Amino acid sequence: MKCARARHVMISAMPQQPTPSVRFVPLPPHVLEALLAGDLVAARTATGVPLSEWFLSDEITWLWRMRLDQIAADPRFADWIVRAAVSVPDGVVIGAAGFHGPPDEAGMVEISYSTDPAYRRRGYAKAMVTELLRWAAAEPSAVTVRASISPENAASLASIAGFGFTHVGEQWDEEDGRELLFERPARST
Repeated sequence: MKCARARHVMISAMPQQPTPSVRFVPLPPHVLEALLAGDLVAARTATGVPLSEWFLSDEITWLWRMRLDQIAADPRFADWIVRAAVSVPDGVVIGAAGFHGPPDEAGMVEISYSTDPAYRRRGYAKAMVTELLRWAAAEPSAVTVRASISPENAASLASIAGFGFTHVGEQWDEEDGRELLFERPARST
């Protein structure tokens, strides 16, 4: 009787896509003005990063006007409200992120992020949330981080999953309609 030799077959796992990382590049008022004027070359030159055509699209230009109005009303907003999100290490601009403003009197900051459609469904929104949470944690006056998301926005709801946000209520936004409110501490305890 022959003895069968066992064959050991190594099954390797499917290669995992690395978790993306981003860094933020400020979009100061003169850059927002250039974007509103349709001058992508001036905006790219001022930021030093390759802003895409998406930064001139109707999907996002309303935000530049709103942020400029906020800065005009309160210059403290300039450091908080909008930055280009640049993937690391390749340097591709994949979206924009920031806060709705500096921490309020209770220490609450609300995150804001949007991914260029060409880079959606690749983990960049989660990467932006990660960096926004790091930013808030580094700010002593930030106590609570909020996210307000339309109940129909499954992508954004998925983007904040796993970050410790708790559903705390809802609100009606004049522009966006019904929004679910989620909050978490700015720093881990």
